[in-house]
Amino acid sequence: MKKVVFLVDMNAFFISCEMTRNSSLVEIPAAVAGDPNKRTGIILAANYNARSHGVKTAMVVHEALKRCPKMMLIPPDHSFYKQKSKEVMDLLSNYSPIVEQNSIDEAWLDMTGSEGIFGSPVNAAKRIMNDIKNNLGLWCSIGIAENKFLSKMASDMKKPLGITELWKVDIPQKLWPLPVRSMYGIGLKTTEKLGYLGIETIGDLGNYDAGFLIKTFGKSGNSMYLHANGIDNSPLLPHLVNDMKSIGREKTLAKNISDIEKAKNILIELADDIGMTARNHGKKGRTVQITLKYSDFRVATRQKTLPPTSTTKEIYQVSCSLLEEHWNSNYLVRLIGLSLSGFDEEASLQQLSFFDQIEATVKNDKNQRIDQAMDKIRKKHGTDIITLAALVKKEIL
Repeated sequence: MKKVVFLVDMNAFFISCEMTRNSSLVEIPAAVAGDPNKRTGIILAANYNARSHGVKTAMVVHEALKRCPKMMLIPPDHSFYKQKSKEVMDLLSNYSPIVEQNSIDEAWLDMTGSEGIFGSPVNAAKRIMNDIKNNLGLWCSIGIAENKFLSKMASDMKKPLGITELWKVDIPQKLWPLPVRSMYGIGLKTTEKLGYLGIETIGDLGNYDAGFLIKTFGKSGNSMYLHANGIDNSPLLPHLVNDMKSIGREKTLAKNISDIEKAKNILIELADDIGMTARNHGKKGRTVQITLKYSDFRVATRQKTLPPTSTTKEIYQVSCSLLEEHWNSNYLVRLIGLSLSGFDEEASLQQLSFFDQIEATVKNDKNQRIDQAMDKIRKKHGTDIITLAALVKKEIL
């Protein structure tokens, strides 16, 4: 099976985080910057409006202001950025059980074998990008390749909101013409040393004598040579696989609604997606939570516990009961969210009696068989080949 690795790289992360809580920054040049009166007086992240004026990351503030005098400067709030980073990583964990965070604003995902669930690599990347954009208000670029190095290189090729494939067959056309300085892991001093050897492009490096590179640069010389030829056997380290706390989905509605039946139709769609993701990750949760965001941006959340489950029908039924208990047709709803949590150790905290277990087993058996049959068909033919009857009715209506 062909390996598929994504590198999700957030675009202009710090200032993008600021724009999620201050929409006035979206239309003007703005940047997160340190204190110009101290040594930290540099640009940490500039939005694309400011970048169009020549402002760059690590540029001294007074130089940046010369290029863009009207630029708004925002002091850094690292605790806020860490929280937004966690939200991104939590979202990514919904798509793969193997997520390796490389920095505060980027992570690798092992997407091997996920085509039956999320479609082709490009379609899966579009889905992740839209999920991050619509639900977190952030932009990202995604590199798609067979290993970590190539996916990292691909993620830098098109920004913002870029999706780039860089397979080994693409190396001569896409990778080798690039300057060696642009290669991940090579700094300024190494670039200068390579320049003395006449190595100006990644192609020059990939076609150089490997033995001489190792003799000159030691172990890093071998690494550079292999990377230039698209070879990277380093494994993904799943920092988040055991930390998955919840699987959630949200949908921002095209029009605000007050009809509970329309809300239930949304819940069917969300429950189907969450149930399939939970089963794919081998997870069962015991807490179902709904989230309602109203037209005035107030947010209400309600949750309920149940025996550990990953069946779509049970998740949907519990979410519906929560909706019915707390629905108020006098309020317009603009976003509906649903999540399943309480995995692993949390699920064992509440022990069921012997008779409860028998009842739950009988009740779940039919639902599980239906879900397993649907999952098997989707993995073989794609997610759109089969769906719930209720969703078909919704589309017809």
